Parts: sequence; C-alpha cells; structure tokens
Amino acid sequence: MSKVIRIKRGLDIPLAGEAEKILQTPPRADEYAVKPPDYHGLFPKMLVEEGARVKAGTPLFYDKYNEDVIFTSPVSGTYTQLIRGAKRRILEVRIKADAEDEYVQFGKEDIGSMTREKLIEKILKSGLWPAIRQRPYAVIANHKDVPRDIFITAFKSAPLAPDLDFVINGQEDLFNLGLGVLSKLTDGDVHLSVHTEKTISKAFTQVSGVKLHRFKGPHPAGNVGIQIHHIKPLNKGEVVWCLDIQDVVNLGRLFRDGIYYPQRIVALTGPEVLNPRYYKVLAGTRISPFTNKNIRVEQGVTPRFISGDVLTGEKINKDGFLGFYDDQLTVIPEGDKPELLGWLVPSLDKFSVSRTFFSFMMPWKKYRLNTNIRSGERPFVITGLYEKVLPMDILPMQLIKSIMINDIDMMEKLGIYEVAPEDLALCEYICPSKIEIQTIVREGLDAIQKEFA
Repeated sequence: MSKVIRIKRGLDIPLAGEAEKILQTPPRADEYAVKPPDYHGLFPKMLVEEGARVKAGTPLFYDKYNEDVIFTSPVSGTYTQLIRGAKRRILEVRIKADAEDEYVQFGKEDIGSMTREKLIEKILKSGLWPAIRQRPYAVIANHKDVPRDIFITAFKSAPLAPDLDFVINGQEDLFNLGLGVLSKLTDGDVHLSVHTEKTISKAFTQVSGVKLHRFKGPHPAGNVGIQIHHIKPLNKGEVVWCLDIQDVVNLGRLFRDGIYYPQRIVALTGPEVLNPRYYKVLAGTRISPFTNKNIRVEQGVTPRFISGDVLTGEKINKDGFLGFYDDQLTVIPEGDKPELLGWLVPSLDKFSVSRTFFSFMMPWKKYRLNTNIRSGERPFVITGLYEKVLPMDILPMQLIKSIMINDIDMMEKLGIYEVAPEDLALCEYICPSKIEIQTIVREGLDAIQKEFA
C-alpha cells in the first residue's frame, strides 16, 4: 500500500447545502453555450455562421494562435447567436438544441494499435482536447509537448465539492479506457490521487497501470496542483498535464463510441438550494431546467448562482450556462445588504477563521454564508495567515508581491511555475487586506508565459 501524504495546512469551509446522493436527469435544455472565457488565453476564430445547422461534434471555432485546437458543439441544433462583451470579445456561442442529438462520427478504434500522434489527432478533431490542461500556466495543454507526467485527482476538497466515487459509479469501464489513452500520451507516469478515507470506489483504489497516491487533510488537498507539489514537484522547463475524472471518462467514450459526448454529472449545492442533489447533463447546458422551483425564495434575499465552487467559480445569471470544466453549481445568498456594526455584534450564525465569533465552539455546524466581504481593500500587511492555509513550500506573500511589481526573476525563484490561481484561493478567502489574490496569480502566470513564449 502506498504511503499516506498528510496535508496539515488548509481549511474546510463549513458551508451548508451538500448534495444528496440522488442522481436525476433533468429536462433537456432548449439552449446550450460554448463560452470562450472558460479557456484562459484563447483567441477564438469562428468557423460557422449564424443560422448554420450543427451536429454534436461540429467545429464552431478554433484558437487563433493554435489552429489545431478546435472547439465543437456539445449538441446538435442551430447556431443562433454570438454574445459579445467589451472590445467585442466573444463571450458565448449559443446553440438552439434539437430534441435529439445527431453526432459527427469520429470512428471507433482500438487504442492499442494507434500511435501517439493518431491518438492526439483524434482528440483534437473531436473537440475534447481543451479538457487536457497543463502546468505551468494552468492553460489548455500544448499538443506538441510531451508531458513529463499526467496527473488526475479522484477526490475534491473544495466547499460542497461533488463526491467522485458517486460520479464514477457505472462508468468504470470508460474510465479505464480513458486511462489507457492517457498512458500513451506521456513517456512518464499517470498519477492518480485518492483520499485515504473518503475514496472507496474500486475504480480508483484497485486501478492498474497508474501510480496511486493517498492523501489526507483539509482543502486544498484535493487540488491537483497541491498533489503535484507533494508527489513530484514541477521544475522550470518541465510540463505536466492534468484532467478531471469526468473528462477521462469522456475520453474513453470518444474511443469506444466514436462520438463527442461531454457529459457532466453536476452537483447542485449551496444553502439556497431546496433539494441539493446530482444531475446528469451536458457541458454548456442552460442551468434553469434543474434549478427552477428548487431555489429558496425569501424576501430581501437575492441568490447568487456560481458555476463551480464558491472559492474559484464564476458568477452566472439564473438562466446562465454551465462552464466547460465545472461539475458543480453552487447557490448562495448575495451579500448585498449592509450589516449594522458587522463583526462587533456577537453571533453564532457566522463563520470566522480567526474565532471572532463564538461559533468556533461548534465545529460541526454548517453555515448559510453569503458574498459580503465586510469592508474594502486595505493596506497589504504581513500577517503569516497565508502560510496556514497553503500546504506548499513556497512563500505566498512574497510571491504575490513579486507579481505585483512584475519581477520575473523573483517570481521564478519563489515558485510561480508550481501554482495556479485555485491553489491560492484560500489565501484570498482569509486575506485581511481583501486582496484579489487569484487575479494577481493569473496575471503573474500570463506575464511568465508571455516572457518565455
């Protein structure tokens, strides 16, 4: 049995609204969207015109700076609308869905007889390649690279994150097939990380052909970046790839059935959800079919819909669309109401990392947390708090400051290649200065990538 890697630094946020292990298939959405902002660094160039008929797997656009990476429709239907934002940036490519899907056929093939180049070519043509991301930079992987290793996490530790044991149930064969594909894409190893107590599915614990690693500890133990750091740290000049469990399954389905079918089993979670549970949908679906009549209605309280978890997810409208990488939809109250005296009022209904409230005496309690940050940005001071929630051997405050002054050499020395914005999300959550740390980290990664492009 592999040794247990114990993560001691971190924080589990006690948010109410965990999804009950009930899987439902909601009514098919009338509209789907592929959202270019989901893919950081993408400059899309359209391949279809409005009004065009598409099938599931039909190319919609490609990356201007890497024309081999294409993005395909998740459903069959009619391309109806292009939503643009500031500076005419493309925000959404909307597809009005048919009642049933027709698929572009990419062919069923035996992966054992295929070369690495043929495997990559098929993944690129199907539109599934964007599911593979790389470190450093936390962007879509460059298919021309040969990664040192590939990393997959079989558990998530973010607030109200879906139970991947439940998600993988019934899809074990596709998962194993997807692992077989990945093993041919690297000259190194495929690493799979499990939780030593929570992971019980044999699909993960008895898998073959991969290196199994056991973790234990609070969030961010489930982040793939934290796992890479503790398993085999990333050095300058090295590249590793990583995928989510459900993308490994979709990869297996592509080679078994020959179609692009970006299925997502999504956990609908949060204190504003009446019946939190799991739903089987497709990536890019409109969320209203499984949120209508399932959200708390309370006078004076506006719900915030987040595609993803509360630490790293994206705010969307109540009739918005699920992000490509997201397997969780969280609904919490907006923090848009001022609070009289704020933290000066004793309370048992507020969670505090610093034990400001007496609620610290009830570690079992779950909270209806909102988005109120209770003040604005303050001077950036040394507190030592970041190190308490970041289980990496780096100096987070010094790294953030080096990014803010754009000191490339210092960023490298302080470990910029090992981090992604999600790895420092807890630092942002507990930051007494209210600094947008994830935004700063992303700017640093972009600066490094541009410097060495």
